[in-house]
Amino acid sequence: MNPILNADLHCHSIVSDGTLTPEALAERAHGNGVELWSLTDHDEIGGQHRAAAAAKACGMRYLTGTEISVTFIDQTVHIVGLGFDPDDQALADGLRQTRGGRGQRAMEMSDGLAKVGIKGAYEGALKFVGNPELISRTHFARFLVESGVCRETNEVFRKYLTEGKPGFVPHRWASLKDAVTWITQAGGMAVIAHPARYKFTANQEFALFTEFKAHGGQGVEVVTGSHTVAEYSIYADTAREFGLAASRGSDFHSPDESHTELGTLPFLPANLTPIWDVLASRIQ
Repeated sequence: MNPILNADLHCHSIVSDGTLTPEALAERAHGNGVELWSLTDHDEIGGQHRAAAAAKACGMRYLTGTEISVTFIDQTVHIVGLGFDPDDQALADGLRQTRGGRGQRAMEMSDGLAKVGIKGAYEGALKFVGNPELISRTHFARFLVESGVCRETNEVFRKYLTEGKPGFVPHRWASLKDAVTWITQAGGMAVIAHPARYKFTANQEFALFTEFKAHGGQGVEVVTGSHTVAEYSIYADTAREFGLAASRGSDFHSPDESHTELGTLPFLPANLTPIWDVLASRIQ
């Protein structure tokens, strides 16, 4: 086991809701000392060949990646897939189905914002979208900051885009079983992303991990951009309890928005199985 590796296995490009190209992300990661990298765009694998080629050009090792939106107990949970075949048709088809509801949801979000006096939000959000199939709350947040409604994207989410606020529209994503199956049948490993972010009770979280593992899930993000130091320890214990491999990733989206830079996280805690050890044969 080698937990002392600067692996960043969670970030986003313009193919989903990031602001940099896969090539720019690869250069940024390499410049920050990342040794093993993965691009994990939301519900999309269209940037994988570009990312792999860019990593190779930098002399950096690469794992294919994606982040799938899942509905579990009426909450959105994210499942990262790593080390899969980027040309797998069943995975591509499943992600396409998951993306399909975003357009209608975006129109409903725009209507909700219009009711509180914020006009043209859909068209404004589209200006920030690299892939219209993947329009998301992040793109609306960038529009509201640009138009002066809020000072920063975090303020937008608090005031307009979370449950009970004018621009919030729930969406039913893939099932946990579907997401894990798409990843594993494509030769990859499924990982629960940033588990501390979900507002589950202890029993609900136990149900998530239990069902995830029953469907073939094998990993959990222990060290990630939104976790505190205390949460690193909590989810290291969870990884050991459920026999899951441990992953590490910044969840970097943008130089102007992300509070955690690519490649700057602490190393994994000791006595864990790093996911890159399990996926050694899939590293490019």
